[in-house]
Amino acid sequence: MPLGLNSFLPLCIVFLQVPLCHTGCAEVDSMTEAVVGESFELGCISCKRREEVPGSAVVNWHFKAPGSEEFVHIFQHEHASSRILHEHFEGRLEWQGTTGTKDLQVGTVLIHNVTHNDSGTYLCAFHRVLYLPPNDEQVIVHKEVELTVVDKANPELVAVISEIGMYVLIAFLQLWMIGVLVYCYKKIYAENEAREARKAARAQSKLLDSKDPCDGVYLE
Repeated sequence: MPLGLNSFLPLCIVFLQVPLCHTGCAEVDSMTEAVVGESFELGCISCKRREEVPGSAVVNWHFKAPGSEEFVHIFQHEHASSRILHEHFEGRLEWQGTTGTKDLQVGTVLIHNVTHNDSGTYLCAFHRVLYLPPNDEQVIVHKEVELTVVDKANPELVAVISEIGMYVLIAFLQLWMIGVLVYCYKKIYAENEAREARKAARAQSKLLDSKDPCDGVYLE
């Protein structure tokens, strides 16, 4: 195999494998300030380290009010089933995370009609199972959100700009990955074409060399 092809194949394999693990999922922190009477998204994202490994996950949310020492279980989502488990949040929590699969990576929930009593610490827990031979792997991920409830919105400009920048960066990396793969494909295709052309030239040269130099020469 030509040297150029040898040098580009590993590069293409790296770009095929590495971005798949990270570009489709970004762990963005949740906002932390809610407004009374409005809805608020409690963000929670847990990306898998290896996207290609099948798995399933259950997401649980817990809440600890200011001054309290213990968390109470308030919400659970498993595949297509959600349950509100505490009367204080009855009818006010809505699943906004991953849908259509058991392999959950986004565990966001929406709190409707926020009140001052919703201030406190929220704990998001991913209980994930990765189906790896010979034995499944159990993974538990915890993320906390300190929520403050105010009467009037106070936009966190820096946080908004950071989140927008994160998504722009993800889109750019995905486009860059596609460009690299196209370049690698064209490079490999060109190398293969050149190799085939050299083979054809060598075969033709051997054919000419094998002909009898006396063919076509007649003695008078």
